[in-house]
Amino acid sequence: MVVTLVHARVMVNDGVDETCQVCPPPRDGLNRHSLSYNSSMDQLSEQTLAQLIRSPRTAALSTLHDGEPNLAMVAYAFAEDFSAFYIHISKLGKHTTDMVNDPRVSLLIVETDDHRADPQTLARVSIRGVAEILPRSDPGYAQVKNIYLERFPEAEKLFSLGDFNLWKITPKSGRLVAGFGRAFNLVPEVLIKASSLKF
Repeated sequence: MVVTLVHARVMVNDGVDETCQVCPPPRDGLNRHSLSYNSSMDQLSEQTLAQLIRSPRTAALSTLHDGEPNLAMVAYAFAEDFSAFYIHISKLGKHTTDMVNDPRVSLLIVETDDHRADPQTLARVSIRGVAEILPRSDPGYAQVKNIYLERFPEAEKLFSLGDFNLWKITPKSGRLVAGFGRAFNLVPEVLIKASSLKF
């Protein structure tokens, strides 16, 4: 999202304050010109978040590969309460090796581009979390498999291949950009609350 401000301190990326380098430091040490993204989320934005998670079927998966960022497109499913996201991927993929070595990941889900004049107004949510493989022996494996296949029935044949595994991503934090001036830092409780909104 592009925010046009002369004086601003904004919360970006992982919630780190970035102070405007143009403005002189205020005499009392306080920044009078700030834009906060931590206010309570309104219901419209909660609805946008819920719809954004449910509607698209693919996301960009970000991993760390030898200390460098790596991106892959993945199909994803999710727990009913948005407390977990599931991907089914081959162990031959670079991103799989990355997650074995470092389970910290991010998912980026973006509203489908409708070719509007300004694509930066498209809603998007980034979810930072921890990934773990879901063993076939796990008591919850069958349920997660059913959740995934309900969303992607064509993936049934991939479950018979030995090199494909289910992974669970547990959200730790995130960020929603629901529109201009509507950006929010997320915690798991916000995701769970949004999941109760049905369409």
